Amino acid sequence: MQTTSKVLMVRPSHFAFNEETAQNNCFQQRGAHENVHKEAITQFDSLVSALRANDVDVIVVQDTSEPWTPDSIFPNNWFSSHISGELVLYPMFAKNRQAERKPEILKLLRRKMNHPKLVDLTHWEAKGLFLEGTGSMILDRDKNIAYACRSERTSEEVLNDFCNKMGFDAVVFDAYDKVGNPIYHTNVMMEVGTQVAIICLESIKSEVERNRVVSRLTETGKVIVDISLDQVEHFAGNMLEVKSRNRNPIMVMSASARKSLTAEQEQVIATYNKIVSVDLSTIESNGGGSARCMIAEIFY
Repeated sequence: MQTTSKVLMVRPSHFAFNEETAQNNCFQQRGAHENVHKEAITQFDSLVSALRANDVDVIVVQDTSEPWTPDSIFPNNWFSSHISGELVLYPMFAKNRQAERKPEILKLLRRKMNHPKLVDLTHWEAKGLFLEGTGSMILDRDKNIAYACRSERTSEEVLNDFCNKMGFDAVVFDAYDKVGNPIYHTNVMMEVGTQVAIICLESIKSEVERNRVVSRLTETGKVIVDISLDQVEHFAGNMLEVKSRNRNPIMVMSASARKSLTAEQEQVIATYNKIVSVDLSTIESNGGGSARCMIAEIFY
């Protein structure tokens, strides 16, 4: 099952520009400090409302003030949920992001969401190796493929550990932004849905790696929407397909991402999914993540 109608989102207690993650997230831009949290909350609530209006079951967890976790609004990085009953915990690059693994959320997932099997990869943090969940990996759950671009936050060694434990096949490549920096998370340049795959092929400089990725997507029946690096900067790669409780497919994205699409790209996506978009500009600029990062899928 590639998509789900149940998702978890974390309402932050103090969203802010995160100095620790800014080291290798070039999408972050410091905003007006006094308004950032208030604006982020408004945008968070708008996304929750839009999902619920489209019959998506959204569980909202209120973050705690201590320990302070400025990026708690992006829960998809520290855990993933799987239909076979696993809850996977991931090693995180930033110390203040490691603190997002709070007991209250773990208890909710394991007891109420029925995830009896814990796969804990956090021990890799001690070795300085990281794999930040479905930020680092784009999972084709139907075909058991994990697409991932290498970066300081995406270790191929940890990726292989995940794949061995969870029965996935890794498709690994290097991807770069417009100025030649490694793209820190795969999910800013790629999304795989049930029928559509959004990907920035321009970012994959190696022809061999690019052809390998295209081949796997084509073999698995995906309709490819190729976005540009300019569109990546507007978070057009940071989309997520979910479904309503009536199984209607929905592609969730920010207003910025949608505005950046060409008419042809939007038409292809809309052929297979209802498009839902909201303004996430403050979250995008200060946090360096968008709609996909805010939504943690729940499979059970």
